[in-house]
Amino acid sequence: MVFLHGYGQSRMGWMTTPDGREGWSDMFLKMGHSVFLIDQPRRGEAGQTSVAGTINTEPSDQTWYTQFRIGTYLNDEFTYNEGSQFPAGEEALDQFFRQMTPDTGMDNAGGDQNIDNTVVAQAVAATIDEVYARTGKDSILVTHSQGGMPGWETARYTDHIAAIVAIEPGMAPQVDSDDYKALLEKKIPVTFYYGDYIGEEFTDVPAAAMWGFMASTADTFTTSYTAAGGISTVVHLPDEGITGNDHFMFQDMNNDVIAEHIENWIQANVMSAE
Repeated sequence: MVFLHGYGQSRMGWMTTPDGREGWSDMFLKMGHSVFLIDQPRRGEAGQTSVAGTINTEPSDQTWYTQFRIGTYLNDEFTYNEGSQFPAGEEALDQFFRQMTPDTGMDNAGGDQNIDNTVVAQAVAATIDEVYARTGKDSILVTHSQGGMPGWETARYTDHIAAIVAIEPGMAPQVDSDDYKALLEKKIPVTFYYGDYIGEEFTDVPAAAMWGFMASTADTFTTSYTAAGGISTVVHLPDEGITGNDHFMFQDMNNDVIAEHIENWIQANVMSAE
């Protein structure tokens, strides 16, 4: 299994939780998987870059707290969503914010600080090819958030992806895009996982409607992909009786329950096909 983090994050997010519990990397190791963790190019310990740029150091804790559906920030106070599974307490929240790390470099000479998905995708593909050279096995690629976009593109550069598990990716591939065609041609099983507090009915949860739109792209993809003979599922955790999860379900108090749910999907859709 190869794990690719999301925006503002590094591989550390898979290794532990803000309150010091076991992360998914150890959990899936115990389930019998080899685990490889990536810091994407221009992030974390892969921060050395060949492209010049200026790091923006503007504080953004309040923005991410609401964007990630952890809760609301009003009157200088952080308030968790009702029923939240996010680790409670000031110390855990402080440690979560300390996980955030900036990008280095820009993706073109014009100064656009957007992440270069192709650079990331090709690096992930090279990692997956190296894993295959070491183990003789294809990799299950687990992506999160922003990491979902280069994750889809990775399928264009390697033949050794066994499946993709996308944890609240920014968007699903557009139908008939190059990424979509590569996934379908290589018959890569795909699953999407979404947490709680998503949809227009959560009027008191900032970004809930935005994430509802993001999730709808997974539905569109899945309808087309399965009709074309591919395997794709969309998992909304509340529909499975698993509630209270935010954008960082792999660090929530019930991260073990979700890991087990993913493992069941892997056994049914990946291991059974080997």
